[in-house]
Amino acid sequence: MPKIDMTELTAVEAADAIARNLASAEDYTAACLERIAAVDGEVRAFAHIDPDHALAQARALDRLKGEGGRIGPLHGVPVAIKDIFDTADYPTECGTPQMAGRRPPADATVVRRLREAGAVIIGKTVSTEFAYFHPGPTRNPRDLQRTPGGSSSGSAAAVAAGMVPLAIGSQTNGSMIRPAAFCGVFGVKPSHGLVSRAGALTLSAKLDHVGAFARSLEDIGLVLDAIAGQDAADPDTRPYAAPAFSQAAVAESPMPPSFAFVRTPMWDKAEPEAREGLEELARELGARELDLPADADGAWPALRAIMAADMAHNLGSFADKGAVSKQFADLIAEGRAVTATQYLAAQRDARRYAGGLMEIFEQYADAIITLSAPGVAPRGLEATGDPVFCSFWTLTGLPSLNLPLLADDEGLPIGVQLVGAPGRDEKLLRTARALLDTLSNDG
Repeated sequence: MPKIDMTELTAVEAADAIARNLASAEDYTAACLERIAAVDGEVRAFAHIDPDHALAQARALDRLKGEGGRIGPLHGVPVAIKDIFDTADYPTECGTPQMAGRRPPADATVVRRLREAGAVIIGKTVSTEFAYFHPGPTRNPRDLQRTPGGSSSGSAAAVAAGMVPLAIGSQTNGSMIRPAAFCGVFGVKPSHGLVSRAGALTLSAKLDHVGAFARSLEDIGLVLDAIAGQDAADPDTRPYAAPAFSQAAVAESPMPPSFAFVRTPMWDKAEPEAREGLEELARELGARELDLPADADGAWPALRAIMAADMAHNLGSFADKGAVSKQFADLIAEGRAVTATQYLAAQRDARRYAGGLMEIFEQYADAIITLSAPGVAPRGLEATGDPVFCSFWTLTGLPSLNLPLLADDEGLPIGVQLVGAPGRDEKLLRTARALLDTLSNDG
């Protein structure tokens, strides 16, 4: 039997290899730990890693399988967790010295569901300070002199560097899709309310989403099957039928999907190579060019008002203690200056923008195609890049995917963002599958 290089496998492939006894959970976890030891000294994706504990989890899963116990869809697959999600067995420090050594008593819901699916929680990945803009130490594996994006910097970098096949992150503005684009991996920000945020650091109940990074679209479906669903501890979640995301990620579309090419009012912020690449892709797909509503440029200040006010309410006490970055302190001050009238108007506008988008999905397209970020990851580690191409879709709660389809002349990734109708995450995956198959068949 040929030896399998486990670190080259997708999560779907690895789970299948373990299920068919071609490898063990311990084999796979050990391979990932070896990879982490080899490359994380430079990439610095992990905030907390305990190899002995990770291997102990894997051995327990192997014993369970050997005894004929029930195995889940992620049995033996290592998953990394952004360090804003509570873990009972690892510290959760949220990128700030104010929480150094904090040990939560229980897992966040998403972590618990991953364990129930058989995942090995291999470690905690670096988050920017309070999941906002001030960067942590993580570097982009595609070019160590460039940012990996933020705030889910460590999770995106860990997947891109081949350290883990899956990682969990979060998005309040552009914290999933932007780092996925910069690091050249698949990323998903599900519909608002699809995945529970219980046990995660709360920035904004209106804007916070839980998502994942992966090496393939099939892996995105696999992890969504495990983590999606209603949770009484998160009132924004809602009942959902038995997950079928894995099926959607491989399903053959009964007819070619239609796409709307939406530049957004921020198109002038995109780099020339990104604009040209996406315009060429849109032409190849026969996408219909559509504009957002005439007043859509108000969405960006609306998101800023909601985010600043909510973070001031939820996290302002940390700023009052000091030992925070100027970026964070300034945001808290800004949030405290938002009036009730401004806040309520921003919430109203968010609902109006979301409602206005339904015409696109009902009459013109199965999905919107746009940029994930202005271009490739910027040079330097002092900032995390601009989330401007994510803000509208976060504000409106629509599901979105980063597809690593484009690159600049140096081979650095440029992300393509696919956006679907709210609550239609499975359809978005089917549409993405059709898009990837179309491009593959076109050579």
